[in-house]
This record gives sequence, structure tokens and C-alpha cells, in this order.
Amino acid sequence: MRINKFLAEQGIASRRKSDELIAEGRVRLNGKAAKAGDDVKPSDTVELDGKILSHKVKYEYYLLNKPKGCVCTVSDEKDRKTVMSLLPAGAGRVFPVGRLDYDTEGLLILTNDGDLAFRLTSPKNEIPKTYLVRVEGIVTDQQLNRLRAGVEIERGIITKKCKVNVVETNKTYTKMHVVLTEGKNREIRRMFEAVGKNVDFLKRIKIGELTLSGLDRGAVRKLSAEEVFYLKNL
Repeated sequence: MRINKFLAEQGIASRRKSDELIAEGRVRLNGKAAKAGDDVKPSDTVELDGKILSHKVKYEYYLLNKPKGCVCTVSDEKDRKTVMSLLPAGAGRVFPVGRLDYDTEGLLILTNDGDLAFRLTSPKNEIPKTYLVRVEGIVTDQQLNRLRAGVEIERGIITKKCKVNVVETNKTYTKMHVVLTEGKNREIRRMFEAVGKNVDFLKRIKIGELTLSGLDRGAVRKLSAEEVFYLKNL
């Protein structure tokens, strides 16, 4: 098993963040500084900041209805509130799967299952994620068609085709469901900026068919075995 995957399964961090820990020299393998790409065998000793890590892993899976005003990280250098503070006492060393912006709310999964995290966030898997979006004013058919076809959000970067359905509209605002299969940084906000609209509310409401049903804002619960099985087979 690659060492970044081993660290992810321990709930230390995502694979990408684990690579950063390795590059910083904080991880040792059998007494020597670990390198990206090292393999870990059951007989090996892995240390993080001098603490030996167990090879035994108990996977945990949580579903959080993330509120605004917190960041999707394990810790924050700006000392902002993180989603970790919303977990129940006794929760294991889990990490957020993907990110929602500071001002974005909604469905967030936290786990120490690195394989599931990779499956849900890898662009090649095209896992559908549904968002409730509210923008100021009326959205024209021309703007909707541009969004659905893909828009340039940065020089040379064009979003994939997506589903955009209007659910409520009036002179003041328009509400839509937007389904994405990729996860570029601030993608939805930048998509609407590209067609001249400002997003004033954004909430992720579904991953696949998994929803926030019955879960209040800021509340968290464990995923059922059936839900975990569903996510692993999306």
C-alpha cells in the first residue's frame, strides 16, 4: 500500500495532504524519512511527528449538514471554525471528503476511508453532486444554455456540461438545481459570474441520491451500512 494511502486510511489527512506531510519530513518509515511513493507493508513501522501509527483501521463515516461560517479542513491557520468542531465527542480521526466554501452550506461526508474519499472526489468517476443555487434577478434562457454547455471560468479552463433546472423565479431572484460531475475550486460561483450573475446562496443537497433528509443545519449523524455500500458502488 502506498504510504499516502496508508496515512489517508488512518484518518490523518487526504492523500494529497498526506503527500505534503511526507514532503515536510514529518513522516518516517522504519526509522527513515519517508518518500512519496514508498510502499507500506504490515510489518513496517510508520511514524508521524514521532508517534507510531497502528496498522489497524476502524472506518468511520459521518454525514454533516455544513452551515456557513466554517471551513472544510482539519485545522485552520487563520483560526477559523472548522467542520471538525461539529463532530460528536468520541469521533475518530476522520477528514472532510472534498470541500465546501466558507460561505457554502450543505451535504459533507467525513471519513477515514481513503478509498471512498478518492472515489467520491476523483473527476474521472463523474459522481453527480446536486446544489441548490440562488442568484439575484432573472436568469435568461440564453444564460441557462451557456451554463449547461460549459463556460470558461478562467483562461483556457471550461466547465463540463451540466444540468441546470429552474425551480423558482421572480423579479428578485432565481432558484435552480445544478448537477455537477466535477469539483473545480468555487466552480458554481465562477460559472454564474461568467454569465453575469451573482450567487447569494449555495447549498449542496445531494451526492448521487444521498440527501440531507431530516438533518438540521449544523447537525451530524453516522452513515448507515446501506448508505456506505451505496456510495462505494456509485
